[in-house]
Amino acid sequence: MEKKKHIWWKILLGVVATVLIIVIAYLLYVILTYNRIEDNQPLNVNSIAQSEQAEVGKTYTAVTYNIGFGAYTPDFTFFMDGGTQSWANSKESVERCIEGVAGTALDKEPDIVLYQEVDTDSTRSYHVNEADQIRSHYSGFNDIFAVNYHSAFLMYPFTQPHGASNSGLLTLSDMKIISATRRSFPISTGFSKFLDLDRCFSVSHIPADNGKELVIYNVHASAYGVDAEIQHAQFEMLFEDMKSEYDKGNFVVCGGDFNHDFTGNSKEKLNENVDGEHTWAAPFPDDLIPEGFEKQTNYKNNGLVATTRNCDIPYSEDSFTVILDGFITSDNVKVKSVENIQTDFEFSDHNPVVIEFELK
Repeated sequence: MEKKKHIWWKILLGVVATVLIIVIAYLLYVILTYNRIEDNQPLNVNSIAQSEQAEVGKTYTAVTYNIGFGAYTPDFTFFMDGGTQSWANSKESVERCIEGVAGTALDKEPDIVLYQEVDTDSTRSYHVNEADQIRSHYSGFNDIFAVNYHSAFLMYPFTQPHGASNSGLLTLSDMKIISATRRSFPISTGFSKFLDLDRCFSVSHIPADNGKELVIYNVHASAYGVDAEIQHAQFEMLFEDMKSEYDKGNFVVCGGDFNHDFTGNSKEKLNENVDGEHTWAAPFPDDLIPEGFEKQTNYKNNGLVATTRNCDIPYSEDSFTVILDGFITSDNVKVKSVENIQTDFEFSDHNPVVIEFELK
């Protein structure tokens, strides 16, 4: 009997040791493959634009759209929001969603489109190259792509590991982009850096016919597991860069997903009860916006339309919704209209925002 007990203890210790070795090996893999992209990285400009330059006094249309890596059909729930899913429903579902977000933006006849969460080779989106699929719809557009999220193979959740992710910001323009740069946001130095390692914004320069430049910013600020100090540092860096362009006399248009309540009160206005809940949707830090810039929240027909939903449950009238996406412009840009487009979250957990503007 004692001999049998001894054998069982050996087996148990062997199992525990094997599990520990696997866990340690995995942690080493995550740590050793960690590598942040350097700041101020030049970006390649692809394709040929229709126009050589932007014209002062001409009306232009821009769209910003977080496409949720092609996963978020209305019934999709995400594990990091309190839902259950980690991957898109299927490869076919991803491709359908990408067709939808491309068509939705093109319906607005845009000159500039800013997409966020565009996967190029990720487990969660069945390795569909979403950037290439979108590009196929934009003949005659320049585009630049900035890696915004690149992770090692993440084993969580255990029932459907999120896997490896390669995702970024895709900017398209029918005017010639003469140069573009990727700027690395400051991120947390704690464990969450392994989930947020490549957060950035991109800067695209388009010549204007008055000798200045139209400078386009595509932004996706941090969300999960990041404290307010880091988020404020990201905005301070972004606004400092935008201000430097404005001080040169350039026109600045910044769009994207800011991961803050863009109007400051949309979560209260769009939801009946938010007491103590959804603290991640903090009010936008208006006090950080530099002089000469303005958030564009004078919505067309006074329409307050949510731009994102919380994905703890399938989309319904009970879903928590808020405005996280939008545009910030310099005061030498005349904004003629801004509108959050209601899509009922058919292709993404975000709705697009459309702005019409002209250069003064």
